[in-house]
Amino acid sequence: MNTVTRVSSGSVAETLDRLEELITGRGLTLFAVIEHDVAAAEAGLSMRPAKLVIFGDPAAGTPLMVAAPLLALDLPLRILVWQDESGRTLVSHGSVAELQERYGLTEEQVAPLRGVALLASAATGA
Repeated sequence: MNTVTRVSSGSVAETLDRLEELITGRGLTLFAVIEHDVAAAEAGLSMRPAKLVIFGDPAAGTPLMVAAPLLALDLPLRILVWQDESGRTLVSHGSVAELQERYGLTEEQVAPLRGVALLASAATGA
């Protein structure tokens, strides 16, 4: 999978808060936040902060999955907020262009998915 990664100006917690506010503020559904680092700690392991945000718009995503059922493997959309080895906070998501190519979506069909890049950029505080 091709990913797009941006550097955030804030901590993982600050970036995650910003992202959650952006998602709910745009009327999208925040399905879940998976805290990989917390799960690791519960298993007696350690890892740098890593939070996977799962979100979407069922009204926009459902017609896409009807047109391309295997797209359900990639929806709802996901953004990873994480910390690298140097302590930077990063925001990553899958390439929408890759999804378009993989599932043969038209420009009109893929348009609702392009918002993931805008959300990720806005979450960085840039």
